[in-house]
Amino acid sequence: MLTRVNTPRRTSRTALVAASGGLALALTTLPAQAGGLSAQADDTTYVALGDSFSAGTGTRASTDDCYRSPYGYPALIAGAQGLDLDYQACSGATTADVLNHQVGTLSPETDLVTMTIGGNDLGFADVITECALPGWLSNCTGAINGGLSVLRNQLPARYDAVLGAIDAGAPNADVRIGGYPLLFNGEDCNLLTFFSGSEMSRLNAATHELDRLVQQKTTGAGHTFVDPRAAFDNHAVCDDVEWVNGLSWPIVESFHPNRAGNIGYAEVFWPGSGTASTAAVPTGARPSLTARVQAEADAVLAMDLDSRANLRAAARAGISPQRISQLVDRLESGDVTTVTAALEELSELDRQHEAKHGSRRG
Repeated sequence: MLTRVNTPRRTSRTALVAASGGLALALTTLPAQAGGLSAQADDTTYVALGDSFSAGTGTRASTDDCYRSPYGYPALIAGAQGLDLDYQACSGATTADVLNHQVGTLSPETDLVTMTIGGNDLGFADVITECALPGWLSNCTGAINGGLSVLRNQLPARYDAVLGAIDAGAPNADVRIGGYPLLFNGEDCNLLTFFSGSEMSRLNAATHELDRLVQQKTTGAGHTFVDPRAAFDNHAVCDDVEWVNGLSWPIVESFHPNRAGNIGYAEVFWPGSGTASTAAVPTGARPSLTARVQAEADAVLAMDLDSRANLRAAARAGISPQRISQLVDRLESGDVTTVTAALEELSELDRQHEAKHGSRRG
């Protein structure tokens, strides 16, 4: 039997948004680029700027409100290369946050700067939350399009401002700006999320466009673009060896590089840093089956599928509201077998909906 935790069921979007900050959003396929960077012998004073991907969110080792994990790639680089790390990156940060709260620590004595930034400007937390919902409740296309509008019309100028501030604050630094890896391999193996194939494809294409912009702006400013996509190939959510968490518990860890992913990031930012860190970074204990199923049930219950509005949406999509209510009741049963079967049935309903209406979602 499962021991249920009494949590509010109307917090899904807030919770998932908190979990998903710092991811990539954009559109247009760009081939991943292989190759590494050369270490520079005079890099000693190191400032790590950026968002949750630079703060190590996903490693299950938060140290403060910004997360700043000891297993984040900046900490791994600093440890491997003997650098003095000023860890400024913060989960949830936007380009405005970098300008207002992070670049002030730069100085002419700063030798190395790294950063990932841009995903939160595009509202990717909201996008991934929307796309993770069952198809009959989701407006994934609208959410992606909203982020793309920001990407194409506002983010270029914001990136120029951030890179200009870095140049002004640290004129002598080796500046390395990272892109984002692809999150999806085309399979949604998590029973508690409902990404369709077309949605995952479009989200990956979105990552490519964001990375293309980051590369263009970074190299145009005379700095080094760090591309993680080749390194993360075959390590997406649901791959045999995941470097990116799927929807996880605690939810804040979701859709971010795990400890292995941060080792991979460290390796592409400074070759040899990830390899040197591997032995020192434990993988962490895997939660029990009971705990995992309970977390999945709680996450789906938080979507409030049996609210009046959501039941009406199901009916409009040709799905029996009574069936949805019955499945929700089974999710609340506390029995592992019953809960797992209910999650699988919900996933099958979503697959059937995608088969009928997929073109409307993508």
